[in-house]
Amino acid sequence: VRVDRRLGGSLIYEFGAYNALALVVLGGIGVQQASVGGDYSTTQDFAEVGLGLRWAVLAGLLDVGKGVVAAGLPILLHAGDAVVILAALAAVVGHSRSPFIHFAGGRGVSPGIGGLLAIAWPAALVGLPVFVVVLAATHISSIASLTASLVAAVGMVVVTFVWQLSPLYLAYAVAGTGLIWYFHADNIRRLLAGEERRFGGGPGRGPSAA
Repeated sequence: VRVDRRLGGSLIYEFGAYNALALVVLGGIGVQQASVGGDYSTTQDFAEVGLGLRWAVLAGLLDVGKGVVAAGLPILLHAGDAVVILAALAAVVGHSRSPFIHFAGGRGVSPGIGGLLAIAWPAALVGLPVFVVVLAATHISSIASLTASLVAAVGMVVVTFVWQLSPLYLAYAVAGTGLIWYFHADNIRRLLAGEERRFGGGPGRGPSAA
């Protein structure tokens, strides 16, 4: 059983490592992967290569699907709470540190949302409108992602107590949010310097840029 679990965790990591943004870009649009940069942000990078919002939405949905499958499969198999949590986190890590693109990748937000949808859908639904509102207000994807991840984590804590889930899901709320913030480290540095990229525009003009 231990070998099977290790193999399962490895497979979930590899599954999460398939970056939907790179696949969509390379799969018939004619833009090389290198054009997108070392890391992948569904919203901002699609804007930078001029592919439009519909392709960003497609890639985002595919990446959300990775999280849904990663967490949903062990739930359906009754593999236990620990396995569900590890699978969900493995998909986030695989997405953000993909061996297929030199251990670069996204920020983990999309598969993180997918995992939440499978584990505690109310927490995900609370985070999604926060992302949309903050993105619309600031035009900065990283701020929207970081804010939404915190709100979703609080939602996960509330759902854990209301649904009387295992306390392990409290650790999942902390670990999942921590990973997303860790993978946003360079974004946070640019935000503090007032140089973060904007969706549909250039970098901010100093720390006071909205």
